[in-house]
Amino acid sequence: RLVLDNRKRSETVRPLATRELAVDEKTNTVYVTGLGKESVVWAIDGEKLALKATIENTGKMGTGLAVDADKQRLYVTNGDGELVTIDTASNKVLERKKLQDDGKEHFYINISLDTAGQRAFITDSKAPQVLAVDLKSGKVLATIDTPESLGVLYNPARNEVYVTQRKAGTVTVIDAKSYKVTKTIQTPTFPNSLALSADGKTLYVSVKQESTRQKEATAPDDVIRIAL
Repeated sequence: RLVLDNRKRSETVRPLATRELAVDEKTNTVYVTGLGKESVVWAIDGEKLALKATIENTGKMGTGLAVDADKQRLYVTNGDGELVTIDTASNKVLERKKLQDDGKEHFYINISLDTAGQRAFITDSKAPQVLAVDLKSGKVLATIDTPESLGVLYNPARNEVYVTQRKAGTVTVIDAKSYKVTKTIQTPTFPNSLALSADGKTLYVSVKQESTRQKEATAPDDVIRIAL
């Protein structure tokens, strides 16, 4: 166990909340987002389970996280509508870029990389869209119409993107070449996170049950297996 923020919660203090985790296999570094009004990313030694560095100033609610080990880059998306680029060699923020200057609220909640094509696919919890972004220029390549989305995962074996829509109860399949939606898969309740088999032929989707403080879930969460 590693404690990343040991401050005691009080009326004036709100410790940062952990959310996303990404691993750089080349350096055995584990990156974890710490969410708050001004978020951070913790860089952790994967062998010693010891904190190596705290990368600050990643924006309000910096939730999305993805690493490109070959390019030594770490990417964070946040509730300020920004894509944050970090150099993993120095653990320094290189750029904070607002992706859409349209006067609307955007919360880029998750990100998945096409490292070979140097693209990012980003979900927006505040707008019915998925963005395809050029990582070299930071320009939006395409705005793909979908319901408000949560999880996103790029599949290089099929050049496809999979997106979960928690409210709509669907998983969207997007052709990453044409940026068109090719299929919408209905799921039970709340589809959440995504994972691929090693060969890229099977998609796994976690599905959360409906649960509130007034009425807790009566069944465990599910995992759906989808043959691609």
